Amino acid sequence: MMKHALPALMIALAPLALSGCATAEYAVQERLFDKEKRDILVSRVAGVAQEQGEAKEEFEDALEAFRSVVSFDGGELEDTYDTLKAAHKRADNQADTVRARVRSVKSVARDLFREWEAELGQYSDASLRRASERQLRDTEARYAQLADTMDAAVASMDPVLAVFNDRVLYLKHNLNARAIAALAPETAELESDVARLIAEMEQSIAAADAFIAEMGGTA
Repeated sequence: MMKHALPALMIALAPLALSGCATAEYAVQERLFDKEKRDILVSRVAGVAQEQGEAKEEFEDALEAFRSVVSFDGGELEDTYDTLKAAHKRADNQADTVRARVRSVKSVARDLFREWEAELGQYSDASLRRASERQLRDTEARYAQLADTMDAAVASMDPVLAVFNDRVLYLKHNLNARAIAALAPETAELESDVARLIAEMEQSIAAADAFIAEMGGTA
């Protein structure tokens, strides 16, 4: 009976363990580095902006690799394919990093706002409480705009990655001059997709910078 009860108990305790890990992380940050959740949020938003900048560069490199494959004219075709495949892999990995960074921002923002909301009840001065609540709502509104922008940038990565993945697979199974020629007309469309992606990234980075400035913090 204990054998069957143990897995169920572990599943039931898992959310508490995760919550405990987050709490422990905040405690370490506050004790060792004198950082409040607000500071952690600003730092993580800055991290998202940095990773999106690197993702933008990886997608630009992948596009350049695609161009080199389309314009291939002699030489080692296998090497050209390998270059495109590697560029796609780097872009895919960087996209995963951006997604993870965005998740970490959302996690600390959720905990920050939850803590702030709970602490409103600790005020004895009603006017100070109202002022703090107004500041909380303003900050939540600014953060919501940032979150929407980050989500749009993350969503814009998937279609571009899918386009690159299709082309890598196509070349893998059709590694010949005819396959290369068949891809040439699609270069303009792909460049347009990457341009839109880069614009989304730049908009999200600008939103992150503005949020950091409004919070009065630096990375």
